[in-house]
Amino acid sequence: MISRLAILASLCLALAAAAVGTAHAQAVDVDAYVRNDRFETIKISPTGEYLAATVPFEDRTALVIMGRKDKKLLGTFQLGRNSAVYGFEWVSPDRVLISAAEKFGSLDTPQPTGELFAMNADGGRTEMLIGQRVAGNLGSRIRTKKAERVAAFLVDGLRDDDKHVLVSVSPFSSDPYTRVEKMDIYSGTRHTVTRAPVRNARFTSDNAGVVRFALGADTDIVSKLYYRAGEGSDWTLVNDEASSGRIEVPVGFSADDKTAYLLTEMKSGPDAVFAYDVASGKRTEVLRDGQKDPFMLYRPGTSIPIGAMYDGDKPTFRFFDEDSDDARLYKSLQAAFGDNAALVTSSTRDGRTSLVRAWSSRNPGDFYLFDAQAKKADYVISRAEWFDPAKRAKTRAFEFDARDGLKLQGYLTTPRDGSGKMPMVVMPHGGPFGIADIWGFDGQAQMLADAGYVVLQVNFRGSGGRGRDFERLGARQWGLKMQDDVTDATRWAIAQGIADPARICIYGASYGAFAALMGVAREPDLYRCAVGNVGVYDLPQLHAEETQKHGSIATWANEWIGSDKDVLAASSPTRHAAAIKVPVLLAAGREDETAPVEHTEAMERALKAAGVQVEASYYRNEGHGYYKPENRKDFQTRLLAFLARSLGGGTAAPEGAPR
Repeated sequence: MISRLAILASLCLALAAAAVGTAHAQAVDVDAYVRNDRFETIKISPTGEYLAATVPFEDRTALVIMGRKDKKLLGTFQLGRNSAVYGFEWVSPDRVLISAAEKFGSLDTPQPTGELFAMNADGGRTEMLIGQRVAGNLGSRIRTKKAERVAAFLVDGLRDDDKHVLVSVSPFSSDPYTRVEKMDIYSGTRHTVTRAPVRNARFTSDNAGVVRFALGADTDIVSKLYYRAGEGSDWTLVNDEASSGRIEVPVGFSADDKTAYLLTEMKSGPDAVFAYDVASGKRTEVLRDGQKDPFMLYRPGTSIPIGAMYDGDKPTFRFFDEDSDDARLYKSLQAAFGDNAALVTSSTRDGRTSLVRAWSSRNPGDFYLFDAQAKKADYVISRAEWFDPAKRAKTRAFEFDARDGLKLQGYLTTPRDGSGKMPMVVMPHGGPFGIADIWGFDGQAQMLADAGYVVLQVNFRGSGGRGRDFERLGARQWGLKMQDDVTDATRWAIAQGIADPARICIYGASYGAFAALMGVAREPDLYRCAVGNVGVYDLPQLHAEETQKHGSIATWANEWIGSDKDVLAASSPTRHAAAIKVPVLLAAGREDETAPVEHTEAMERALKAAGVQVEASYYRNEGHGYYKPENRKDFQTRLLAFLARSLGGGTAAPEGAPR
């Protein structure tokens, strides 16, 4: 077990370390990119006495609590090996509710277990309150707690009740019906508040802690939104995607609870925010951007929506009332932090003291304590202080028209000293649906820029962040129109004089790996090499894997991957290995449950049979991404060496080289 001393030492280093620079472009400091951030999430307590933060280690993530003023370590929480703190919330001035995660069967990304714990700020009264292992694991003193095979998640911390919270409770079954229970945060005692009228429900409560909305979908994955007027009232269906053609997601209530705000996926265009009059049912559009989906903003210290943030070259902020105190606060923060964007991430209940994150495409994130009355911000900690923003590559947004006229957007990261036609790495994102590349610090793009490459990331159709219809344009377009978008972005960069057409490679992970291999199969003269990491490469196999899961997942597979076996086979890189004429690097985790290693093995066999030059690395006990630092470093070192052979960029700095 990791000692309290080790956790304290890690956090003290985070608070005291000075920023250092990065290496020259031709000798890349890979260690800087594979090491864990100092912390993942940090939050201030309701009365401002404490700070709580999650601290990542090689085999787990711990929660630490310290005094805000003296930074003295007061309490720690950690589970066993391959476990993590999935999330946490201050639910009273001195007590934290913690949700757990675990790496099931591999060293993959930890998945939530649905277990909830609570701990005092001083580390006392640590209890497992709900979860499948609630009985037997923590001793006889808690055997009176209800033992069920359920997953529980926080719905409402109940601002005015320091002893109870509302949690959603779902039985371990496919497409379950969910219920809301009020739970004592000390004893774990629970009683049912309401039950969902639809499967897979998530709930929204008002400012008084009354559950008012339930949003869910049955196995047909058609969204339904239900509303009730108050405790004991019946549920009423207020939106059915099948008839309205849109999805409405409650995101909070006005201060007087007379208005609910709905994040609405429109039939066309980006998502909008509507004000919903709960008495009349009238909807009024209050925010909508012409191109981007909103990220909701809340009044400090509350769950009251006040506006939204929109992605771009630098995020922009819009408010329901542009003359409000909330709007003025954000405008002053953006002005104060210059090239960085600034976002309030947590606050005291009175809203006076807030933690503010300042970040940019060059800065992973600095945190400040902001005093709203004194209008003063004091530096607290940096997420990765070893990166000097002044020495990082700049990322800028771009847009262009695809071959069918669809307007596409993306980001270019350019080496600091780069000019003219440069070697380029095209890096399609994973997912593919609902995921998007956004403005901010991207460690992979920064590392490749250190090696001398311009990095192109395009949000092809199917990506998130631009509305429901844009996402649906990618359905059943694996290797087809989604692939055309990546090709068109590459050709755009050549036409703009950004990329040297003789020195372009394509590299991606997960779906991005599929796009990389399909890219060199369909465009053998466009790319000089391809890299596929933890990828899927055979669509008939992927469809079979997903439809075996039944229920809503099988429905998703048919609608989003497709069900025509001939079409799927024709769009699979494994079936087009003979068309690939450039070197290929493959990598995978042996225990990957998202993109099973069999996909990579089949791709490797097909390439070798076709006489294609291929390198493959397989990492034992790793899943869909690599958790052990030595494995992350090994892959990134191999990646840089492989790209250098085709594009001539930098490689990993030797051990012991100056940094």
